[in-house]
Amino acid sequence: MQARSLDITTRLFREGQTAELDLQQARVQYLGTRAGIPSLEIALARQRNALAALLGRPPGDIPALAAIDDSLPAVAPRAIPALPARLLARRPDVRTAAWEAAARSARIGIAAADLYPAIGLAGSIGWSGSSLALAPDRTVLAAGPTLRWNILNYGRLENAVRVEDARLEQALEGYRAAVLTAAREIDDAAVQVVKTTERQADLDDSLVAAERSLDLATRRYQEGYSGFQRVLDAQRALAAQADRAISNQGDHLQAVIQLYAALGGGWEPAGADTLLPPGTRDTLRKRGAWDGRLDATPADPPDPHD
Repeated sequence: MQARSLDITTRLFREGQTAELDLQQARVQYLGTRAGIPSLEIALARQRNALAALLGRPPGDIPALAAIDDSLPAVAPRAIPALPARLLARRPDVRTAAWEAAARSARIGIAAADLYPAIGLAGSIGWSGSSLALAPDRTVLAAGPTLRWNILNYGRLENAVRVEDARLEQALEGYRAAVLTAAREIDDAAVQVVKTTERQADLDDSLVAAERSLDLATRRYQEGYSGFQRVLDAQRALAAQADRAISNQGDHLQAVIQLYAALGGGWEPAGADTLLPPGTRDTLRKRGAWDGRLDATPADPPDPHD
């Protein structure tokens, strides 16, 4: 639009139908807008290089993205349904906190076991032989029960149980904090998804009105009913509304991504191929014996309140 206005103003100036001031104002408007393009290209190059680094590739063009449409996807849910609370358990931080609490609970049992006597069975077997004919071979077998009870340090053992119980409570508080943080992030992202969708409708209507205003101002200027300043004002308004509309679309997509991440990144069960690529697993097998652990399915964390 600004390039078209500059062409119209240049033609009118050459024909002597407008002043040089209108021409220079049109050039300022057009060149100022075009000067902002390199900064956008720099940001695009940085995002592309960051994506290449995440994919383990050198900076530059990514061939896999060549056939993908670079326009913003249309993601506009009208409402966010109720989300089951069990999805929170799929977040890595919540899973880590749950496993930490479960480990602390098991440590209480380990510490409490030292308060009681430990009864065991010990034994040994041996064999000796000699090359002398008069010395027969001998086999020795010894077995018997054992009793171990550190009763003299009973107070210290009780304190160890109390320490582990306090650490369990600390782990449970960390688990509760992780769940509350996850719930807050989900709610924040869900609200942003809904509100950016509502805002986009108003911005789209405003953009249509700004385009119509520019068209009317340009037509009145060509017909000599108004000055070029109204055209410049209409162009600025259109550029501002277009920028706000595009920015809101980006905010909406970012909110959808944040909601997806806040829910743990997905709802499909994570298998061995999801956690480790086949090439990485083959490399690990060549370096050491993993006894099938590389192909095992991750276990769900236990409920800390059980």
